[in-house]
Amino acid sequence: MPDPHLTIITPSFNQAQFLESTIKSVLNQQYPNLEYMVFDGGSTDGSVEMLERYEEQLAYWISEPDQGQAHAFNKGLARAKGKYIGWLNSDDLYLPGSLQSAIQLLEDNPGAAFVYGNVQAIDAAGKVTNIMRYGDWQLEDLMCFNIIGQPGVFMRRDLLQKVGGLDPSYHFLLDHHLWLRLASQGPIFFSGQNWAAARFHAAAKNVAQAASFGKEAFRIVEWMKNEPALSDLFLKNQKKIYAGAYRMDARYLLDGGKNRPALKAYWKGLRYDFLTVIPEWHRMGFALISMMGLSRLKQVYLRIRFLVKRPDKIR
Repeated sequence: MPDPHLTIITPSFNQAQFLESTIKSVLNQQYPNLEYMVFDGGSTDGSVEMLERYEEQLAYWISEPDQGQAHAFNKGLARAKGKYIGWLNSDDLYLPGSLQSAIQLLEDNPGAAFVYGNVQAIDAAGKVTNIMRYGDWQLEDLMCFNIIGQPGVFMRRDLLQKVGGLDPSYHFLLDHHLWLRLASQGPIFFSGQNWAAARFHAAAKNVAQAASFGKEAFRIVEWMKNEPALSDLFLKNQKKIYAGAYRMDARYLLDGGKNRPALKAYWKGLRYDFLTVIPEWHRMGFALISMMGLSRLKQVYLRIRFLVKRPDKIR
C-alpha cells in the first residue's frame, strides 16, 4: 500500500533568494506520493525563473497577482488531492524526515485535527538562532495564545475544507486563527520533534510589521468571545486569555523596538493573570534596560541571561 497522499502548499511573493532552499527542503524529503504546489503572487524578482527550473518536480505552480498569503493558500487547498496538507511559506524549510514523521503521527491518530512539531528559528543565511519548543497543548492552551509556528503543522484536508481554510481578513495571526478553528473540531498531537525552520529576516512580517500582531490578537479575543464553539471555554479562561493576548502584544512590540509600549502591555497582562505573563520576566527586563539606555548594564544582563537560560531554550 502506498504512503498516504500528502499535499504541500507554498504561497510565495518576491522571495527568490529563499525560494530554492524551500523547494529543495520539500523535494529532498523523497517522500513518496507527494503533491507539491507553489502559488506565486506575480513576483518580479526571478522567482518565476526558479519555478520554471523545478517545473518537472512540481505537481502545479502558477504566478499571477493574488490577494495575499491566505488567498494563495486557499487556491492551493481548492486544488489539493492529498489526504493531508502541509503549509510551507517560501522563506521557510522542512527538516529532514519531517514529512514521514508527521504523516505517521496523523495515521496513528486518525481523529486528530492536526499534528505539530517544534520549529527552529533561522536567520537570512540559514543559521539557527533559536528553537521554538512547544508543549503538549490543546484548544484551551491555544486560546491563551500559546503559539505554534506554522511550518511545523500538518493537517487533515477534509477538516481543513470543513472549517473553510484561511480567513483572508487576517494578515498576521491567520495561522493561529486557523489552529483555533481546527482544534475546536478535535484533539491535536505534539510530536516533540523538530520538524521545520522559520526564517526571520528584515523583510519578514514577524520582523518588518511586528507591532501589528498584537492588534490581531485582540481581534481574535473578540472573535473567541462570540464564537459559539468557544464561548463557554472563553468564559472559563478569560483572564488567562486576555493575559496571553497582552503577552503576545508585548512580545511583538519589543521585537519592533517599541520598549515603552511593550512594558505597558506586559503590565496589563500581569494584572489579568500574573502566572501567564511572568515567565517572560527576562523580556521585561530587557525592555526596561533598553528603554533606560544602560548599554553596559544591558550587556551584563544579556550575558547573565545566556548563562542562566541556554539559547536553544529561549522562546
